[in-house]
Amino acid sequence: MSLLTCRMDGEIAVLTLDNPPVNAISADVRQSLVAMVAQCDADDTVRAVVLCCAGRTFISGADVREFGQEPVPPHLPDVVQCLEQAQKPWIAAIHGAALGGGFEIAMGCRFRVSDAEARVGLPEVTLGVMPGASGTVRTPRLAGLDMAVEMVTTGMPIKAHRAKEVGLIDAVIEGDLVAGAVAFAREALSAPLPLPVSQREMNARDESYWQAAIQTASKAGHHAPLRALESLRFASEHSFEEAMAHEREGFLALRASEEAKALRAVFFAERRAVRPEALKHVAPRSLSRIGVVGGGTMGAGIASACRSAGLPVVLVERDQEALARGLSNVDATFAGAVKRGKMSEAQRAELMVGITGATDYAALGDCDLVIEAVFEEIGVKRAVFAELDRHCRQDTVLATNTSYLDPRDIAEGLSHPERFIGLHFFSPAQIMKLLEIVPVPETAPEVLATAFALGKRLGKVPVQSGICEGFIGNRILKRYRSEAEALVREGVSIQAIDTAMRDFGFRMGPFEAQDLGGLDIAFLQREGARASGRDVPETLGDVLVRAGRKGQKTGGGWYDYAPGERRPTPSAAVTALLAVSCAAPRDMPSEAISAHLVGVMADEGQRILAEGISGSASDIDLVEIHGYGFPRWRGGPMHWAAQTAQE
Repeated sequence: MSLLTCRMDGEIAVLTLDNPPVNAISADVRQSLVAMVAQCDADDTVRAVVLCCAGRTFISGADVREFGQEPVPPHLPDVVQCLEQAQKPWIAAIHGAALGGGFEIAMGCRFRVSDAEARVGLPEVTLGVMPGASGTVRTPRLAGLDMAVEMVTTGMPIKAHRAKEVGLIDAVIEGDLVAGAVAFAREALSAPLPLPVSQREMNARDESYWQAAIQTASKAGHHAPLRALESLRFASEHSFEEAMAHEREGFLALRASEEAKALRAVFFAERRAVRPEALKHVAPRSLSRIGVVGGGTMGAGIASACRSAGLPVVLVERDQEALARGLSNVDATFAGAVKRGKMSEAQRAELMVGITGATDYAALGDCDLVIEAVFEEIGVKRAVFAELDRHCRQDTVLATNTSYLDPRDIAEGLSHPERFIGLHFFSPAQIMKLLEIVPVPETAPEVLATAFALGKRLGKVPVQSGICEGFIGNRILKRYRSEAEALVREGVSIQAIDTAMRDFGFRMGPFEAQDLGGLDIAFLQREGARASGRDVPETLGDVLVRAGRKGQKTGGGWYDYAPGERRPTPSAAVTALLAVSCAAPRDMPSEAISAHLVGVMADEGQRILAEGISGSASDIDLVEIHGYGFPRWRGGPMHWAAQTAQE
């Protein structure tokens, strides 16, 4: 069956590309498009061509199966050029998303129309590359440099109506897209055709414009946005032909980079994570109503995440005062989204209508899944599940949001334990992408599948973890922080360690991060373990907490903080407090510090793999990237270690 079929609507040829699931640009697609240009040009009955796509989307970009391979002719820039030079004008009819090469193909057409829900974009930088088929050359000619810089350096797509406003789309079609595109084509033929995009003018900008753009693009931390920006500048100062050659050179150089390899690895890991192979044939249970027990920071975040995904939510608290506070916490998460421009006040009000509150567990009787998010204490959690056992249906999935406790202990005595599972959300739960899914031995396969389905619906990156202290993420975090303290004991300065990890790509070093979250959280966990008879050595963090230094909230932790300030300042008081425990100050190269600490993370990851706590190295990388700030463009500690070992 041909990937590209043609039918005539009067004098308009309507071409339909059908390359499921997302009409990716395979070698066959490129060859078919070039052949169809020649066929339509040779047919005197054709006056214009409408290019549309079957399925859920327009051409979504490159074929991921060809990533890392040498491209087969015709190369995409030649296909785009072929479309632009066609004797008969082509009209791209976009639904779903036209991304990357798909949007470059659309820009090769003389016109672009879309439905109201479509998106267009150039997301190549998110894979460590840059547009390589005119994205940095045609986009500014269509929409101007400001829009091109925004799209190309961030990789963020834009919606149809905005694309129309800036000139990337010629018309937004109401009703049937293909019929509207055909009508647009007929009307376009009645007037002089616009210049091909390659022949349109561009305005150069002064040095201050580019320096400001460089400063913004640098925040991504990796090279692709900067190389793409440089290509945009080159395009504004040189001919179209020179700019195309320059863009292709940059694309090929980035495609072979370590950053691109890392980002491709993360891309594929995320695709696998949403639906593990082991659950491919397991149907999840239906989810139409969610219950959340506990309206604190975590519970409110979970409730708002579920509600934002379109699920009605029942929030249960112990009394009316706590319930009012919990509902207020949920509303505050939506208010924050309104303030950031992510939703309107009307949307906020509509979301709150879908959240009901109760102090009686009987209100959870119609829920398909209930998530417990109360204080991290085994007795409190067991009491909650005893109530859930009495009031929920036997087929209701019951989940605990524990960070450190053994889920098996929490579920002790629960009837129908096959419906129980751990769902470890990360705070703030309405924002953080990671969801650690922790089944107990009794968890039924369809309950595990339901947890993954929930993660997908919430837009999370779900990763399965076995049971151990801290699961995958907090276990690695504990080792990372311990080794950072060990370096301090050896005389390496706190600020040198934090600087090294920021230089590696983390937004914060380990000590800055502890000050932000509070040193007392981990301290109380260690104290609890000591109280239970476990031998837990004294840490440097313990010394600081016992001295009243709990982080930013107390004005001092590993660093000092001026009143109302979040900027850390090296602390003479900390130096004095820790002097008896630390060796004389010594210098250690920044790269050696980061290599040591990331190597330690990877080593702990190898132990986790060996124990069967995680099923794959890529899952561990996803945990670190989406839960702990590991730089995405480094690929995660396991990928980094594997690549380093090959060098």
